[in-house]
Amino acid sequence: MLPLEINDIFNKYKLTDVEKEELYAIIYPIFKHEEFQRRMKSDFKHHSDITLGEHILEDTTLTYLLVKKRPRKNINLSLALKIAMLHDLYTNPWQNSSTKVKKFFNKHGFRHPLEAVINSISWYPELFTDSFESEIIIDGILHHMYPLPVRFLDDNVEMLNVETLDEKYKTIIKKCLRHKIGTISWSKSRFIEGRIVSRADKKVSIKQIKNFSSAKALLTGKNKSLKNRI
Repeated sequence: MLPLEINDIFNKYKLTDVEKEELYAIIYPIFKHEEFQRRMKSDFKHHSDITLGEHILEDTTLTYLLVKKRPRKNINLSLALKIAMLHDLYTNPWQNSSTKVKKFFNKHGFRHPLEAVINSISWYPELFTDSFESEIIIDGILHHMYPLPVRFLDDNVEMLNVETLDEKYKTIIKKCLRHKIGTISWSKSRFIEGRIVSRADKKVSIKQIKNFSSAKALLTGKNKSLKNRI
């Protein structure tokens, strides 16, 4: 039996029983992890009062449907869904955080794709054993915010556990961070799987951002419409 919160999202997107079974079988190893389960809880608010886990599951469901609409495009469904499930696994809740960030391009919006990559490699090492598949997943996570840029990986990124990364993953990350301008990389994903996740994320996010405070929070990190403060 599907977990209630997943079944509700699948029903929202009108998945058939066969589609539910196929999708859940692919994402279950990621969903069951204790770190993902933490992000299903109310202290991890993402857009408005949506939990981060709910947001990710909606992105993943829409990614599934978008891939299914392109049967002749030779898209790797499993890799696309892995990107979707991992793309926002940042470390700490970002709305109304008391943590001060000194430099503009170190703020959450530009930094969190790097956080998600580092956390994903740490929590799900079994997904990153193949170098080529690792590059597709990492590239998709890093550039899911396009056309917004992502912070380049160097020693001056605040609040990143870069020291935990194996050198081979640092190399892949830096390879993926193309079109470097100062401290940022401005590029869309090289791979269709990543570009589909980026499209799904924008569609879901637009629906979830319900008021001006939530939209403003994307730049400021402060959301007056949320009662809970961190």
